[in-house]
This record gives sequence, structure tokens and C-alpha cells, in this order.
Amino acid sequence: MRLLLVHSLIFSFTLARAAVTAYGPHVQSPLGTTTAASASYTGAASYDTTILTAPAPPNPAPPTQFNVELQTGGVSGLSIQQEGSFFGFSIEFSVTTQVLGLNSSFLQVPFLNLMANLRQRGGSVKVRVGGNTQETATLVASTPDGAALEKDYGKVSNPTATPPLVFTSEIIKMMAEISALTDVYWYMGVPFNDTQNWRLQIAEVGEAMLGKYLIGLQAGNEPDLYSRHGHRPDTYSPQDYKNEFGLLIDAMNADSNIPNKNLLIGPNLAGVWSLPDIWQTGFATDFSQNLAALGVERYPTDNCYALFGIGTPRYGQEMFPFFLSHQSGKNIVNEFPGAADYAQSVGKPFIMSETNTASCGGFPGLSDSFGAALWGIDYALQLAYSNFSTVLFHVGGQSVYYNPFTPPVTNQSTFHQWTIGPIYYSALAVAEALGSSNTAQVLDLQANGGSDYTPGYAIYENGQPVRIALTNFISDPSGNSDYTASISIGGTVPPSVKVKYLLADSVSQIYNFTWAGQTFGGPFSSDGRLVGALDIQTIPCDQTNNVCQVKVPAPGFALVFLTDNALFESDQSPTMTFSTTAYTDIHGPTVTIDPSVLATSNGEKGLADALAGTSKGRQMSSALGFAQALPSLFAVMAGALVIGRLAFMR
Repeated sequence: MRLLLVHSLIFSFTLARAAVTAYGPHVQSPLGTTTAASASYTGAASYDTTILTAPAPPNPAPPTQFNVELQTGGVSGLSIQQEGSFFGFSIEFSVTTQVLGLNSSFLQVPFLNLMANLRQRGGSVKVRVGGNTQETATLVASTPDGAALEKDYGKVSNPTATPPLVFTSEIIKMMAEISALTDVYWYMGVPFNDTQNWRLQIAEVGEAMLGKYLIGLQAGNEPDLYSRHGHRPDTYSPQDYKNEFGLLIDAMNADSNIPNKNLLIGPNLAGVWSLPDIWQTGFATDFSQNLAALGVERYPTDNCYALFGIGTPRYGQEMFPFFLSHQSGKNIVNEFPGAADYAQSVGKPFIMSETNTASCGGFPGLSDSFGAALWGIDYALQLAYSNFSTVLFHVGGQSVYYNPFTPPVTNQSTFHQWTIGPIYYSALAVAEALGSSNTAQVLDLQANGGSDYTPGYAIYENGQPVRIALTNFISDPSGNSDYTASISIGGTVPPSVKVKYLLADSVSQIYNFTWAGQTFGGPFSSDGRLVGALDIQTIPCDQTNNVCQVKVPAPGFALVFLTDNALFESDQSPTMTFSTTAYTDIHGPTVTIDPSVLATSNGEKGLADALAGTSKGRQMSSALGFAQALPSLFAVMAGALVIGRLAFMR
């Protein structure tokens, strides 16, 4: 099988901080980013070994003991009701066959497990397939070599040489199979590069195959960067974008193969134009019946100079402190003054459809650090508190540092598993903080006198506090910066509370973080399931004085469950996960299979092309029989070299 080496990077200008995707032999230099190891590292960015120096504890230090007083009923300042699927992912279209699967007969089992983890906690998952590469994607009946997705490197465009994509309906069929197994809801994008000859097949086939699981069609990816990228004249304006959007609506209305005409998402700005520039054209009101949501894309900063020599030089070590602050998320929200209120006034959700630590791939040692996990939690909860309805963290290829999860390249998939990044731990924590009731309302507590180092949020349901999210951004191995939050509730506190901790030794640690005692381990080591003993701590409360004392280590995150039902709702058991056991060239045989069955799989070519065996050292479990399993479960197994039976296990 052909090895697809996709170097997915994000390109931005200093002002716009926009995201596109780069292809080719680019390797991001760890300019100025510490340690001797970084200078000698030559592998893919996703596995960079750079470790930064944790910032020193602040001086003066914030108080290490403070009160958190929660009201019940009639609480002012609460957010809109948020869904447990608030925190989702944006997958660059060009890497779908690496992340989702090769085709509908070969799904990536680790991806299924990662989605199942979140579905268990938040009820469902939202995933966008798109990005810059959606603009030139064309749905075709077949590709020359039979692959579900191909890139035309002879027709590259953009300053970062993005190749046009051709793909078959196998991509969308694969998405439908994933939805049937894990309740993933999808955003896709209608190509916006040729407004005279609209290619609407992605909408036609998407609606037909995905049904209710297709929840949005992005129309235009960062149109305010079109002129800079040479895709529109220099005079291209918000009114021009609105006019083209109208042409798309006309084309969709004339297409009888698109029954649902109200799935469009815009304006998807990168930051060159302001949102009021768009609102003044009448975009949101004139197109209201066709819009599913209003969307924007934004990264807090960029690392483009290291890759392209464009913009301002920035180095991870210098940038690290800016991410270890409650102000970081607030700064991004402040770039959209009044936007969420305006979206509510026109009856539309307001979504952050692409974001992460920094465009142009992030920073080595920062984007893959424990500090990034803490930042991701606080940033997402700040967006939820500020009435965004969804945030989607971007997933690129091997050449970015910020991936929530990274599959191994194809020729290593027989002996390497997936690498789980810090942002995925953030997703778990936020899904549990919001729970699966879809009635969660978020309140920024301005904890500890509003300290940027110790932010806290209360999550309410039906006017009652049910969970508290507490972060400690400080890294201090002495323990002197650990803090204790004294929680009191109007009325009385419960006899005890349950607490889950996200922990690491330092904000600069990469890999092997623990969430409630469990981990995804280090690089190349995960099949998407948490491993280790679950550790949910019970903390007794003083009902006489109406206080629960919860300690938060430096660094660390604590999610406090105020009721047993709040814990159950956020992490129901058992979890349905998917397991395979495979024969590979270094682990030895673990299962045998009838050769006549093997001959009909993708394994008939022998071990040289073996793919996607997972779960080194795991034994086959007594699984449900095929007759009891969902018919689509076969898609998980059909492509593997030698596959054991699917198991439903905790």
C-alpha cells in the first residue's frame, strides 16, 4: 500500500492568525526552544522530544487558601445551556484516511475508542472534516489506485503548496460507520473555490449517507484570507463573500438531491475582517433560513516564522507563560465582542470551528505539554461561559505539535500504536465537567480574587451547582503552591464530594499524564483506551460549618462532583470500546484464523503490508458473537491482517 506522508501545517499571517495546510518536506525548527535534545531531534513534529523549562512560581504568589461560595437558584451570570459534546475536533480533510480509516471496510480502532470515551461522558461527539483542503476537494466515482482519497501534487496552490483533493464516497460512508458505532456528529465543507461551477456532491452524498449525523456544511474556509492566498482579487470584500454565499444558496435550492437546505455555516473568518463587517452586509439575517450556525476560526498566536520566515519570531519557551494563565482564553473571547449575543439575537449557535495552541503547527515542548492540557480545559470552559456553543480543536498530520491524537504513519502501524496528546485529556475533562444532560450552564467563579493562576468554574444544572472545575497553572514541586479551595453551598454541603484529578509532575511534562489515575501512556503506545486503576477520591465535608476542603496540586486540575448523580451522568459505566489483537512481525502470533477467511480480507498480501494491529500484550476476550453485534462492526475488522473478535469491555 502506498505510504501517504502528509505534512499538515497551519499557515498564518501575524494579523490574521489564519490556518491553512502545508505539504512537502517542511520540518519545523525548534528555534530557541530549549534543551540539547531538541537540537538533535530529527523525527516528526508529533513526537518531538523537546522539554521546556517550567516557568517559576509567580512572585508574589496567589493565596493558597480561598473560599468558593456557591449559590442555589436564581444565579446570575450563567452561560446558555451547553451540550456535553461542546468540546470536539476539527480534522484536516487531507488526513482523514490516516485518522478515520482507509475506507469503510477498515476503520481505525483507536479512533473509535477515543470517540467512545467522549460519547460515554458527554453523550455524543462533534467532529469537523474540513479545513483549507476542503476548498479544492472533489467527490469522484473512483480514484486511479482505488484509494478513498488522493492528492494532485501537480496542481498545488497557496503559499504553502496545498494540493487539490479528490475523494470517493468511501470517505462519507466511513463517517457513517463511525457514527453508527460512536454517535459522532459531523461538520463538512462545501468547496468554495469555484463559485460559477458549484460542486455540491459532498452535500448530496453527505445528507444521503449521514442523515441526522450531518449537522453543518461550512461555506468558505477563512474567506478573509482568499485575496492574500491568491484565490480572489485584492478588492475581495465582506460584501463579495456574502454575494457568493447567496449564489451557493441558489445552487442548493435548485438541487433536488439536497433535501436539507439549512445546514450552512459562515462566515468562518480568520481575523482579517471583523465580524461587524459581515453583520453589516445582512449576512446573518438575509440567510437565516439556510444557516445552521455562525462560525469563526482563531488561534491565540502563531509559530509561522520558524517555518516560513513570515511574521514575528516566537519561541515556545518565551510563549509558555502566556498559556499558563486564565487570561489566555479570555483574550480570545475578547476578540469577538458581542458576537455570541448577536448570534443569540438571530437564533443561531456561535461556534469556534477551528483552534488550537498556535497556527503553523504549534510549538515544540509547549503544544504537547501538560501545560497545554490545562490551557485547553480553561480555554474551552471560558468559551462555554462566554456562550459559544461548540469548540473544535484541530488535528493535522505528523508535522504538527498540537495534535489531540496522532496515528503512526502507515509503514509503522504494525508495530506502533497511536500517540495521545494533551488536548485529548482536556476533551475528557471538559466532557465530564459538562456531563451528558445537555442542560449544563457554566459560571466563571473569578476564583481566588480573580487570580490568573487559579481559575475556577461552577457548572449548574436546573439552577443547582453540580460540579466545580478548579485549575492550578503553577508548577512547583515543593508543594508550596498547592492550594485548597473551601467550597460552601447555599443551604448545606453534602457529607462528601468525589474528585477526579488531571495530574503530571510539571507543566512542561510531555506524555504520561493521568486522569483519575488512568493514562494513555507515551508515544506510540495507545489503542485509544485509558489504562490503569481508576482513582476517584472521596473528600469528607464539614456539614456543621458548611465547607468542603478540596486541594489542587501545582500543577493540576480537579473536577469536583457535588452529587453522586453528577458523577454518574459524567462518566456512566460500562464503556463500549473496541479491541483487536493482531499478528505482527515483532510481537508474535496471538490468534489464528481460517485461511479462507483471511483470503477475503486486506491481508492476503502477507506481513509486508500488514496494517493497524493494536493492543500489544492484550489477550482476546470473550466477545459478543457476530450475530449479536451491530452489522457495521464488521467494518472495524475487515481490513486488518489478522483480527480477533470485537470485545465490549470497560
